[in-house]
Amino acid sequence: MTEPGLRAVFRRPFAEQVAAFRLRLDNLIPTQAWDDLWQAQHDRAFMVAGATKADLLADLALAVDKAITEGTGIEAFRRDFRALVESHGWHGWTGEGTKAGEAWRTRVIYRTNMRTSYAAGRMAQLREAGFRYWIYRHGGSMEPRQAHLAIDGLILPSDHPFWDRWSPPNGWGCSCYVVGAHTMRAAQRRGGKPDVQLPEGWDDPAPEGIDTGWAYAPGASVADLITTMAQKLRVLPATIGADLMASAGLTILRARAEAFDAFVTRALSNPPRGEHFTVGALKPHWIAQAQAAGVTPHSAEITVLDRNIAHTFRDAKVSPLDLGWYRQLPQHLLAPDLVLLEARAEGEPAFLMFFNIPGSHAKIVIRLNYRVKKLGMRNVIQTGSVASDRDIASLIGRGAVIIEGSV
Repeated sequence: MTEPGLRAVFRRPFAEQVAAFRLRLDNLIPTQAWDDLWQAQHDRAFMVAGATKADLLADLALAVDKAITEGTGIEAFRRDFRALVESHGWHGWTGEGTKAGEAWRTRVIYRTNMRTSYAAGRMAQLREAGFRYWIYRHGGSMEPRQAHLAIDGLILPSDHPFWDRWSPPNGWGCSCYVVGAHTMRAAQRRGGKPDVQLPEGWDDPAPEGIDTGWAYAPGASVADLITTMAQKLRVLPATIGADLMASAGLTILRARAEAFDAFVTRALSNPPRGEHFTVGALKPHWIAQAQAAGVTPHSAEITVLDRNIAHTFRDAKVSPLDLGWYRQLPQHLLAPDLVLLEARAEGEPAFLMFFNIPGSHAKIVIRLNYRVKKLGMRNVIQTGSVASDRDIASLIGRGAVIIEGSV
């Protein structure tokens, strides 16, 4: 496995992969056979064929979660599996009784969950990045499926119906994957081959080359959920949207971290094109205290515009933020060290968020109910800078209200 992204399947997890798997943990399904859940149902549920006891299934789910989030490897998972089987007295599972049978069964559980959660996370990344083209890449297995090898390098538009059935993995043990590109030239640099054609019968209900039960796009419904959550955050009243994110959406917001990194890169590499990104959400108690101070946010969504990122870093004249720190903004917004409310008589009110960094504070300014052309009213991150203790004291002295934290 030479592709860096593919190595992450089994070694270094990424945020979207973790989020994709954890979306399943709220729906543990006791089953008798592997096809009791079918295709996209796996995107929102966790199962192990034959595990019908709720406590056993929960422990198996946590063992897989540990393997994904900590990258502990298959041998560590096998040790956890043996301990769980013994402690729960689980018998009759396929593979029980021989070393080879146990190795096969644990490999199937481990690799299937790793690869499908990886695919789901990558699907969310690819869609969030807005790539125009997707490229099918063969995983380089020692015994390749000829049907998969034949389409290695296939370049198609990201919205082509081929991906509805052929987004990998396309069977048990399949290690194929998809990469994205904004231009045809970039697609070729990423291994795309313009001469590779669609396979015959690619749009059949059960295409040749795809194992039974795998003719779907793993993670597509999860990617849709991420989009849906962002849309709900935008249109719901602020208090309801904040409660939604506090109870169910924080994992999704964390999962957007790598997509935001790509958004920052585009914002600093190209002239502003009016693009925006949902980078976080206001917390319920922030909204409640703002309302008590006479400020009612229109929604809970926190948006950043490409032009504001360009202004923060290209045009910053004093105290610029560290770019590496800013690229992790979705995580930072989950836990600011200090939040102030600036309720001005004229202009939009603002939340001023401060984060402790060595020797000073990172400051993020979020204008509330700011009207953006073609987008409507949003809570917009206007700028960012480095602030001192004196700067914070001055803001409080001029009437800024402490919402969270202390000076």
